[in-house]
Amino acid sequence: MDADGGTVGQGDRFGRELSSAVVFFHEAVGRHLGLTPADHRALTLIGLHGPMTAGELSHLTGLTPGAVTGLVDRLERAGHVSRTSDPRDRRRALVTATHEVPEDVAAVFAELGRRMAAVVSKYGEREQAAIADYVQNMIEVLRDQTRRLAERDPR
Repeated sequence: MDADGGTVGQGDRFGRELSSAVVFFHEAVGRHLGLTPADHRALTLIGLHGPMTAGELSHLTGLTPGAVTGLVDRLERAGHVSRTSDPRDRRRALVTATHEVPEDVAAVFAELGRRMAAVVSKYGEREQAAIADYVQNMIEVLRDQTRRLAERDPR
């Protein structure tokens, strides 16, 4: 809140540190799977949200449609996703994850989930609601900023 690094300064610092920790974690998981961090995150989104069009994936990731096409091509070549006709509109293709997360990677995410749940459980119901609100708002801020950067990307 103040110019001397009070709450606002800490928020910026914490945001940067959290962002870096998340990116490095997903880079490590991606390397383990032989994927780039962006490919791994896109595959996670496809797994979480179910079959989706490339346009929907573009919206979720903030990547340009051309970048998403290349990303889906790489994931398809590696056998992680398949394209199928959208039964509601045969002109569109749906991108679907082709298999479950490998057991060792699932174990990593299960441990991450347990550890995060343990952290959250230290807080009361109102604090947990505030944390959930904060995280959801930060997700939206990050998605918005990603889209803004993608729109300015000259590629």
